[in-house]
Amino acid sequence: MKYDEAIDVLETIEELFDGKFTITKRKLAVYVPQLERMEYDAVMDKLFYYASQSPFPPTLADIAVLPPKKNEYLEKMKVWEEEAALVPEETKRLFAQKFAEMVRRKSE
Repeated sequence: MKYDEAIDVLETIEELFDGKFTITKRKLAVYVPQLERMEYDAVMDKLFYYASQSPFPPTLADIAVLPPKKNEYLEKMKVWEEEAALVPEETKRLFAQKFAEMVRRKSE
């Protein structure tokens, strides 16, 4: 979200919770950088829902809509699968044989 949209979110909170939430320099310093990491429409939707359920102003956590974290493990698995596809079948077969032999010896 852009700076102006973050300000709009705070002004909306101030209007919805008249007298219970006042925009201050300190709130701007805390809320704006966090809100800028979020999507405006999603935050506003969550804010309106929150306002319909609670008579108290929301905390940042109450209206936060953070983007999902990137799953690095899926990317690593794709790389491993691509690398595994390059390994010759003979190497895979020998590995499977030696692995089976090791398991057999350990189980005795």
